[in-house]
Amino acid sequence: MRRILVLGGTAWLGHEIARAALADGAEVVCLARGESGTVPAGVRLVAADRTAPGAYDALTGEWDDVVELSHDLGLVVPALEALAGRARHWTLVSTVSVYATNDEPGADESAAVVDPVDLTDYGQAKVAAERATAEHVGDRLLVARPGLIVGPGDPSDRFGYWPARLAHGGPVLAPTAAGRFVQVIDVADLAAWVVRAGAAGTTGTINAIGDTHTFDDFVVQAQAVTGSTSDIVEADDAWLLDRDVRWWAGPRSLPLWIPVEDSGFSQRSNRAYTASGGDVRPLQETIRRVLDDERHRGLDRERRSGLTLRDEAALLAEHPSRMGR
Repeated sequence: MRRILVLGGTAWLGHEIARAALADGAEVVCLARGESGTVPAGVRLVAADRTAPGAYDALTGEWDDVVELSHDLGLVVPALEALAGRARHWTLVSTVSVYATNDEPGADESAAVVDPVDLTDYGQAKVAAERATAEHVGDRLLVARPGLIVGPGDPSDRFGYWPARLAHGGPVLAPTAAGRFVQVIDVADLAAWVVRAGAAGTTGTINAIGDTHTFDDFVVQAQAVTGSTSDIVEADDAWLLDRDVRWWAGPRSLPLWIPVEDSGFSQRSNRAYTASGGDVRPLQETIRRVLDDERHRGLDRERRSGLTLRDEAALLAEHPSRMGR
């Protein structure tokens, strides 16, 4: 039986990887503090603070694959020192945020990455983690660089904002769609691929991302899933920014909205991912999974990303196309 160690495993992606590994027939162990949630039933949790001395002492024997999720060198390096010599394969989950620019549609894994000089920056910290891991693991390493991970349980609310908002009804404020794209990876597809790639001994660096869709297509597909007939009210960048609407994520944002000049971020090549056995389920299936989860959690709940209905209504009242209505 394969032995898989997930460094983490109680938060969203780690939990999904542990579940997928267990379903694949592996013995699965998660090392985590256990404060972010529970491990899947059937998975063994080794509760430990990875910053404490002896954090890895309970992890005995050889491992067929170790999956590292952290970007913090203070966690990544001690784990490598303790475990790299006993791992047949090592998977570091990195990010496409390591790339230096986002202006080239179709860019692949050979694109230049940022210089890791500020490790408080997520992308730079991941570059440092990639390099430290390569030094310890060598040719046993798979660096998985996901794009935007979406699916049930997503704590960021970036993707789920849109199907939830469309399901709620009424006019919907959106950025101008021209020149904008959406590229996501379903968390279940990513987790299943991480497990399969580890079993196959896949190595190298791979952008683990889905297919590219225009923003218009994404909205149309979300409308089809939700049954929405909402009027989509587009606003240009300057109008939104002047009213303190924010890019991409977080409070008072329009999620997934990024500058047109950075549209390559959502148009990266996923050829290596699909060639290595990665699945990309239809976008509508992911939207449907997310919508079911949003309804379960509450369409009107407080969110980490997006506009509140009150803020959106105030903005719509100012929109030139709706003045006086």
